[in-house]
Formats: sequence, C-alpha cells, structure tokens
Amino acid sequence: MDTTVLKNGLVYTPDRRFAPLEVSFSEGVITAVGTGLSGRVIDCDGCFVLPGLTDIHLHGCAGHDVSFSGPEALDAVAAYEFSRGVTAFCPTTMTLPEEKLLSALDSIRRYAAEKHPVRAEIVGIHLEGPFVSPEKCGAQDPAYIQKPSAAKLREWQKAAGGLIRLVTLAPECEGAADCIRECAGEFRFSLGHTTADYAAASEALAAGADHVTHLFNAMPGFHHRETGVIGAAFDAPGCFAELICDGVHISPTAVRAAFRLFGEWRTVLISDSMEAAGMPDGEYQLGGQKVVKRGPEACLADGTLAGSVTDLYGCFVTAVRMGIPPEIAAAAVTDNPCRSVGIQGKYGSIAPGKTAHFLILDKDTLEIRQVI
Repeated sequence: MDTTVLKNGLVYTPDRRFAPLEVSFSEGVITAVGTGLSGRVIDCDGCFVLPGLTDIHLHGCAGHDVSFSGPEALDAVAAYEFSRGVTAFCPTTMTLPEEKLLSALDSIRRYAAEKHPVRAEIVGIHLEGPFVSPEKCGAQDPAYIQKPSAAKLREWQKAAGGLIRLVTLAPECEGAADCIRECAGEFRFSLGHTTADYAAASEALAAGADHVTHLFNAMPGFHHRETGVIGAAFDAPGCFAELICDGVHISPTAVRAAFRLFGEWRTVLISDSMEAAGMPDGEYQLGGQKVVKRGPEACLADGTLAGSVTDLYGCFVTAVRMGIPPEIAAAAVTDNPCRSVGIQGKYGSIAPGKTAHFLILDKDTLEIRQVI
C-alpha cells in the first residue's frame, strides 16, 4: 500500500490554525498527521495546506448549468471546480418545470454514482426552489414556484437517489413550517428567497430549519425594529448562514459584519456560481433565463443579479482581502459547509480517516500551487 506524505507545509488543523505538520495518505484516505512521517514525499515549500474546499451552492460554471446538464457537462463542471481547489460540491437546482427538475436530479444521480479521478466529488444536491416567494424570486422563474410539500420532496429524493441534502424554502409560504417538521429528519432546510418577518423565520427555525441561503440577498434587510430572517437566524444558535463573497453581491462591511454576527463556526462561504463562471463576457442562461455577463457581474435583462461568476476559491481570497483572517475564512470554505450539510465525518478537515483532498496555497499571495 503506497503512502504519500505532504511535508514542509503549514497544515490547517481541526482547531483552526496553520501548523508546521506533515500529512500522510494512502488510497484516498488520510492516515496520519504529525511529524517524521514516511512515504513518497510531496514538498509543500512552506505553503498553506488546506482541506479541499466544499461548495454547497453552485449552479454551474465553465459554460454549463447543472440544471440542464448530462454526464459530459457535469464532468466539465467537476473538472473546472477541481482545478480551482473545490474538491466537493452540491450541484444546486433552480425553480424549474417539474419534468426538467426530475431530469436534472436523475442526471446528477447517475454521474455521482461513478468515480471520476481529478474531479470535484458530488456530495449532495441543493434544491434552491421551487418553494420560494414570488416577491423575492430573484433569478428564479416565478412561473414554476410551488407550495412546500413533503410528498413532492420525497418524490424528488427518490429521483435523486437520496442525494438531496439541502432544501431552500421561504418560511412564510403556506405549509412551510409543517413541511419542515415532517421532513426535518430527512433533509436540511434553509430559509431563502423570502419576505419572511422575524416571527415566520423563527417558527421555521424552531420547526427544524438550520440554514440561511445567501444571507442579505433575496430577503428583507435587517431593521432595528423588524430584524427579519437575519435576526431570527442570529438568535438560533445552530443556524448556519451562507455568504456570496464575490465582491458584488454584498459589501466588504456586510461581509465583516456577518462574520461578527455568526462567528467562525456558523458562517459558510458559497460561490452561487452560474455557467458564466470561468467564461468570457457574453450571453448565458441560469435556470432557463437569459443572463448577460459583464466583468464580475451576471444579470438578467432587468438588472437583477443572477448568480455569481466566481468560484469558491475566489470567494475565499476575496474574504481575506476584505479583512477576514485566513484561518477563519478557511473554516468557512471547508469545515463549516461540510457540517452544515452533515458530511463532516468524511470531508472538511485534515484528520486521520478523512478524505485525502488538499488545496496547497502560497501563504503570502494565496495563489494555488497544487490541488490533490
């Protein structure tokens, strides 16, 4: 059994610091973390060694939309993400005609059932819709919005082969809290694309939701007398909060405030990337709607932001440039997203028994040196 050892690196540890340690791994699994380890050596040359990044909210990239993709397109998405340090991801579907949603779930299920070397691994599916508010649908198509339904979720989960891990819904929708209560042991629920006030959001969180989809975006703002979803999530100790840290969707001050509000254990960076990520300016689509990419933005015809055109590695670097310490930003792209969807037993940290996925970064510039 061949063993490989990462040496001369600053390893990101489960207690969230960078330490001069060695990591050995064999057959895709970490076998030891320490010093004096033996095996075929990869010299990390003083770089940061992070777990591979995990993106739990990704609609597409490299010219492909996961909601309209077959195996070849999903493979292109997985290859691009791996090249950018993302080694695990949850393809995220949109509010779609039901037949298209079922087709997307089946395609993702079939692709995920096989091993694909040097590719990001599909570790779940995120349903962003169709249980959303027509008033805050953003780039979602309001024509296909549905009321929350436990029966529908179970039907879709069957089509997905059990891969659905996270479901975004608007808690003010009729039946939302009941759906969460009935299915809380089967799915993780996230509040998003919503007009909910504090009371409605709190009811959903008490029912079993434990996540907020792209904090600040597609929801009411935080007001000192009506704090809405943001305030309810802050008051719920186990609630995770997603942030699109692309430098477009939210300001640097809002990013810093979110990390202060939710702390280093509850903040999850996401890309929310769409098919124009990694592509030149031009016309693309998101969930079947036309989108135009110009520079760092992708918008619908009316100017509504339509996903991002960056990737999770780019969001990590942007967060650090906005003033978030690297060791805290690193948690938001590794351990936190994995804990938020319940896959932390296998992914998200560098420890014996975990999957041997690594992102090696220059400690000064944060440039990618190697993805393993």
